[in-house]
Formats: sequence, C-alpha cells, structure tokens
Amino acid sequence: MRASEMKKGQTVKIDGKLYAIVDYQHVKLGKGGAVYQTKLKSLTDGSIQNVRLRSDENVEEAYLDKRTYEYLYSSGSEHVLMDTTTYDQISLDDDAFGDGQKYLKPNTQLQVSMYQGKPVIVTLPNTVDLEITDTPPEIKGATATNQNKPATLETGLVVQVPPFVKVGEVIRVDTRTGEYLTRVK
Repeated sequence: MRASEMKKGQTVKIDGKLYAIVDYQHVKLGKGGAVYQTKLKSLTDGSIQNVRLRSDENVEEAYLDKRTYEYLYSSGSEHVLMDTTTYDQISLDDDAFGDGQKYLKPNTQLQVSMYQGKPVIVTLPNTVDLEITDTPPEIKGATATNQNKPATLETGLVVQVPPFVKVGEVIRVDTRTGEYLTRVK
C-alpha cells in the first residue's frame, strides 16, 4: 500500500519489523515534496519511533489474525492459553503480557493477535473482577475524603481502595490504569 493510504491502528512491516501506526500527519516541507510524519509503535518491544515517508512510498501492510483465547494457568514464567474455537493450547512467557499478568486469573478471555502463526499482541479485557485477600480494617470515624488504603488481590496485585472495602469482597479493576473502579455484587 502507498503511504498516503495509511490509517491509525493499522499494522505495517518496515525493514522486517512489525509496527502499529499510532499517528500520522501530512507535512509540506519548505523545499521538495510533501511527506507523512508517522509515529509508529514497535510490536516487539513497545518503543515509539518517528518515521518520515514520502506520499508515493510503498509500505508493506501486515495482516494480523485476531483470536479469542482463554487463560488457563501459569507455571513459573510460562502462561498457558487455549483457543476458544479450536481448543489448541499455546504457552507465552512474561514478556508477551508485560504488566498484564497481574490481572490474569483462570478462565479470563483474552484477545491474541497473531502474525504468521506467532502471537504478537495480547489484549486484556478493559476490566477484571478480583477478590480481595488482604486489606487493613476500616478505621471508625475516619471520614476524610480520598483516604484510600492498599488491598492485595487474589492475583497478588495491590491496588488502592476506599476504606469501606473489606477482605473477601470482589472489586472491579481497570486493566489499563490499574485502578479500583467499583465493588461487584
């Protein structure tokens, strides 16, 4: 495809590496022709690079196969996932998840993007419901607003919660920010 046909969110292959297009801008330089100033995110290491492309330059588009997987269990640094349609199992290491492994509990549905049969992006759901295993008790009479306390969840993740939340309750956590959202009834 030509550089002028790029769209945000597309996956492209440049110099043998996979990138997601984060942003691009059509720029007219003082001398010479117009170019596209693109911001690309590497799918292998997550780094952001700025690349200039001429509008008539060809860029190889990479098609990712997105599938739904179910997280089964972890063994050390290996995490086992199962394809929900074919029941095939794959195992990924900690690097594939980044900080996301703190939100994983069995039977969690994940979106895995594959390129040529290899997983490149693991997308967690936006929110997960986790049980609180440890948190200090509520202090009677502490009525000041925004006094949060730490709570350890069933996966080992520690989040700040309001003082009225108790051990054994299930809370909803945003996986993008790592923040407490609400209690789950």
